Amino acid sequence: MNWSASDKLIKQIEVELEQLSRLVRDNLPLINTAGEKTPSKVELAALAAFLHSFYTGIENIFGRIYAEMYGRKAAGEAWHRDLLQAMAQGKEGAAPFISQNLCNILSEYMTFRHVFRQAYTFNIHWDKMKPLVLACETVFKELSDELSARFNLPRKQ
Repeated sequence: MNWSASDKLIKQIEVELEQLSRLVRDNLPLINTAGEKTPSKVELAALAAFLHSFYTGIENIFGRIYAEMYGRKAAGEAWHRDLLQAMAQGKEGAAPFISQNLCNILSEYMTFRHVFRQAYTFNIHWDKMKPLVLACETVFKELSDELSARFNLPRKQ
C-alpha cells in the first residue's frame, strides 16, 4: 500500500517552505555579519531567536506530514526526536521524507532549540551556535530540495 499526500498537505508544506525561505532571507544580513565578526550580545540573542524559529518551522512541516500519515499528532516524552526520526524512516508503504544525513543535521538544530527554550540568552554561546547559523541557508536548500522531490513540489529559485 502506497501512501500519498493530500493536496491540502502539499499546499501546507509549500506555505511553510515559503515562510522558512522568508525567515532565512530576512535574516541573511545578520547571518552574513556574524560570519565576518563575533556577534554582539543583542545580535547573539537575535540569532538564537532566528535558529529557534528556523527549526520550529521545520518541525511544523514534519508535524503536518506525521499527522496526515498517522492520523494523530506525534506524542510521548521524546516526541520531538521521534518525529524527526520518523521523517527519515518513512512508514510501511511510504518512502522517507528526508535523508538520514539531513535528519542528523537537523538534530543539531533541534538540540539548540531545546537549549534556547531552557536558557537565558546571556548563557547562549556563539561557538556552539556559529556552525548552525552559518549553515542554515544550505540546510534550508537541502530540506527544500528533498521535500520538493518527495512531494513533487514546483521548484522555486
